[in-house]
Amino acid sequence: MKRTFIVGICCVLMVSGTLFVGGAQRPPAPLRVFGNTTTIELSPVFVAANGIYPGPITVSNGGIPNIVSGDADVATNAETQLLRQSVDNPDLRVIFTVAEGFYRIVARKSASIQKVADLKGKRLTTPANTSAAYFLARMLATANLTESDVTIVTTNGTQMAAALKDRLVDAVAMWEPESQRAIDAVGSDAIVLQDRRVYRELFNLNTSTRVLADPDKKRAIVQFLRSLITASDRMRAKPGDFWPFLSTKLKYPPELIAKCWPELRYAGSMANDLLDVMEQEEKWVARERTRTPRTRAQLTTLIDDSLLKEALRGN
Repeated sequence: MKRTFIVGICCVLMVSGTLFVGGAQRPPAPLRVFGNTTTIELSPVFVAANGIYPGPITVSNGGIPNIVSGDADVATNAETQLLRQSVDNPDLRVIFTVAEGFYRIVARKSASIQKVADLKGKRLTTPANTSAAYFLARMLATANLTESDVTIVTTNGTQMAAALKDRLVDAVAMWEPESQRAIDAVGSDAIVLQDRRVYRELFNLNTSTRVLADPDKKRAIVQFLRSLITASDRMRAKPGDFWPFLSTKLKYPPELIAKCWPELRYAGSMANDLLDVMEQEEKWVARERTRTPRTRAQLTTLIDDSLLKEALRGN
């Protein structure tokens, strides 16, 4: 008796980081994303997760510590937090710049403040050991002042505008939307001190070599970068279309988001001067633990642009 056997053949093909099985595209692995869900810088993440990223995805409040704990595959934070936390966790990597934020010092004119030099001896509020605190230090330096020349008052990040209005402080140095809220709170008494050449926050997407050692997770992250690029492109083209949606995520009125929007930039890439910024800022961050600043060569190892290059090849 003649017998015929039919053998199934499974064809697996990899193209630009996307896995095709039997000719069909396999969805990327589930992705766990963490970021500060009260910051407008996170907007591209929310937009990318809203139907652009083709796989399962969760966006939770947090940051780099969630990568360290193993809860996150990727997480957003300013470059300041990467510099602070990569000393104990050298496997951290920055892979994309989600947003660039231009910070503002908002002061009361009635406190006799018209320029940066007038901040000497005044009461300011800014969160310690953050990009906002670094921004303040850089701005003070333009007037030959240091942090010791002002009094730092600790307030909750969402109460800074109220503290300025109630005259508990003379000025606020903060990211959006609190700086805009401060402007709105004091109205015509507000004076804004800003120099975009001095500092801009680089709000980056980070991961770790441990996560990247998982091929499925790495493919998912590459696909997420493609989604972030698409989201950034769409937001630059028609920003107003996204403010109502972002309002539901950030819990801010669309009108407030619109006011803050000019202070943010979404290039959908990686900042080309990231290493320069990190090298300069490392000196300030090192003071926190009274340690020696790392060299430029040491900081270079924290940047991995290979995933972005792979994502761009697939676009």
